[in-house]
Amino acid sequence: MGRCFIQIVMGPAGSGKSTYCQAMQHHAETLGGSRKRTIHVANLDPSAEEFGYQLAFDIRDLISVEEVMEELNLGPNGGLVYCMEYLLNNMDWLQDELDGFGDDDYLILDCPGQLELYTHIPLMRHVIDRMRMWGYGNSMAAVFLLDATFVADTSKFISGSLLSLSAMIALELPHVNVLSKCDLLSEEAVEHILSLNSASELWDQEQDSNSIMPADVDDATEEQRQLEKQRRRRQRLTDSICQLLDDYTMVSFLPLNIRDEDSIDHVLSCVDATIQYGEDAEVRGLDEREFDNGE
Repeated sequence: MGRCFIQIVMGPAGSGKSTYCQAMQHHAETLGGSRKRTIHVANLDPSAEEFGYQLAFDIRDLISVEEVMEELNLGPNGGLVYCMEYLLNNMDWLQDELDGFGDDDYLILDCPGQLELYTHIPLMRHVIDRMRMWGYGNSMAAVFLLDATFVADTSKFISGSLLSLSAMIALELPHVNVLSKCDLLSEEAVEHILSLNSASELWDQEQDSNSIMPADVDDATEEQRQLEKQRRRRQRLTDSICQLLDDYTMVSFLPLNIRDEDSIDHVLSCVDATIQYGEDAEVRGLDEREFDNGE
């Protein structure tokens, strides 16, 4: 019975998880030579509606949020929690699906976007623990997507980084953070954020630009002084959060532009290295025709 390699793709709703899965599947099919391969993609989101990728299997064949909402009169979030609890009680379905893949197969699991399933309610942790029991512990990696438009708002970027850290700690898996939708921002904006050395440095720059004090402090009115004092007091919590991120030094992001094949290839290669995919493959020898052509 084989143990395939698995990417567990997660991130906030709207971060581009399904688009990421589609891009990876298509990119793998277009790789040249010995690198060409098939990436299978499965849906583990009971609330999903449409996909741009070819489905290997779909949790909605087991249960769906729409059915649960209709039959149990639950809202979207309550229905999703119920569906994931139902999955935990019927994990033999997932095990049978995974057993259909071989040792060298590569699978991406497109997971729900509600982050409380990873951080507040340990449902995804329980799913992953069961997969570890089945022997997938050394061939799984988590891929956390954060929308690149967060780059334009420092506080959201820091919040997203904290969410990534929370998921990393909760799941205890090899973890790759990806800054998705980089094609929607200028290259300079993305590079500026990624080039900063710390969250504290990023936040300090934000505060410098948000200060309401005039250039000459002596010209400030009493009202401006009081407002600035209140603003600085409110920033203490954020300063502490930034320091937490810096102390862990575990949160960094790979930029992903799905319109750039080199960008997709770089992210895929990093995830492959994380789960040690292809390490047992033989090194391809130099082709004689390449040697004759001087390549």
